[in-house]
Amino acid sequence: MRLRRLSIAALAMTTVAGVTGFSSGPHPSWQLTDTSTTARFRGLSPVSASVAWVAGTAGTVLRTVDGGRHWASVGPADASALEFRDIEAFDARHAVALTIGEGTDSRIYSTSDAGHTWTQTFQNDDPAAFYDCMTFLDPRHGLALSDPVDGKFRILATSDGGRHWAVRSNQGMPAALTGEFAFAASGTCLVSTHGRAYFASGGGATSRIFSSPDFGHSWTVVDSPLPSGPSAGIYSLAFADPSHAIAVGGDYVTPTAAPDGSAYLAGHRWTVSKTVPGEYRSGAAWIGHGPAALTVGPTGSDISLDAGRTWKPFDTGSFDVVMCTHDGACWASGEQGRVAKLKWGR
Repeated sequence: MRLRRLSIAALAMTTVAGVTGFSSGPHPSWQLTDTSTTARFRGLSPVSASVAWVAGTAGTVLRTVDGGRHWASVGPADASALEFRDIEAFDARHAVALTIGEGTDSRIYSTSDAGHTWTQTFQNDDPAAFYDCMTFLDPRHGLALSDPVDGKFRILATSDGGRHWAVRSNQGMPAALTGEFAFAASGTCLVSTHGRAYFASGGGATSRIFSSPDFGHSWTVVDSPLPSGPSAGIYSLAFADPSHAIAVGGDYVTPTAAPDGSAYLAGHRWTVSKTVPGEYRSGAAWIGHGPAALTVGPTGSDISLDAGRTWKPFDTGSFDVVMCTHDGACWASGEQGRVAKLKWGR
């Protein structure tokens, strides 16, 4: 069927039995688009069912305005040696993109003319900093997250839509655990909703979730039930509102085994999902405004119809990140130039 704004709400109400078999309603599947590239796209920012941006290796940024039928290469000319890990698009013309790496390889670029020209608006000058991901709370206020510097996670902030950035004071940031860091796997280690920002961690003794009510000036932190370790923890957060959220992760070194690799927030408590994907997952997203959600990773994709309490696999293809738009379109991207849109069929 053609994707409609309210199709997901109808799905959630009519296919609860689908959690164990999809026998009574539409089946989700990914429809790949032709990007004509082998870049790995860990940065994804769909605007609508028609407009989407992806960003990845070798400085590659692509943009579509026709639902993925055609993609234009619009990356910054001086970024071919850099790796994009996040992109935040506001519409078909405006986007902000983050590259990662040691020292000066961590940069932020901005475009206001559909990628015809880009302005480098930030370049890291601290060799101890490593920026992982980025979020915008509204069209003007954005944050970027670095792994800990001097024992605390570092926050970079903009109040003019990404044209200028400044490092926030770390006085309102809790101390990092030994070995703690964030994962630059999908651009969703730092997210925002309803005026609040959240980021997730791993690497230390416990995986944790940080929250800020004031544009990144101050933060509180809670432990999560997802296992943590040198390469394990929370790889992606998805918040529907401050009381309902999903966290997914695992260990990318062992992608086919992730016990307790997903959890959901209901109220103020994080709880391990009753049925987890069981494998490493690096991206998660809510579908519309109901209880349906998606998660993806290099070994497949899963869907939940009950706000992350249980998950059902539906695809075995490799993706790194998934995001859905306000008009009900869901997109995923990953290795070998893979970019896809979610479709429903019987």
